[in-house]
Amino acid sequence: MNIAYHIVGTVAALWVGFSGYSLFAQKQFVVDPLKDYGVPRSWWNWLATAKSLGALGLIVGFFIPAIGIAAAVGVILYFLGAVATTIRAHSYKTTIFPVLYIVPVAAALALQLAK
Repeated sequence: MNIAYHIVGTVAALWVGFSGYSLFAQKQFVVDPLKDYGVPRSWWNWLATAKSLGALGLIVGFFIPAIGIAAAVGVILYFLGAVATTIRAHSYKTTIFPVLYIVPVAAALALQLAK
């Protein structure tokens, strides 16, 4: 179980970290939807910081479990907010993308709690 947790947690952290990096770097595939959803430009760095800190927290959680749990819960809540944003914007075809971030983080959280 411990090995699975470390593998899934690492993959989840890399995935979420890539999302944070992509927003910091203002990659078109990230910022175009944010514009479409009406997310203010002034929020982008805060959102990228939240994702990046969440990814870091998932890694720190390997050594300090309470931080990993808090980070996982925070990242899940973040991406649930992203799901709500896509629904509010009536962009149902893109709702799956934030869910793709929730799944590995939720799996890492479940594995951490099970060990």
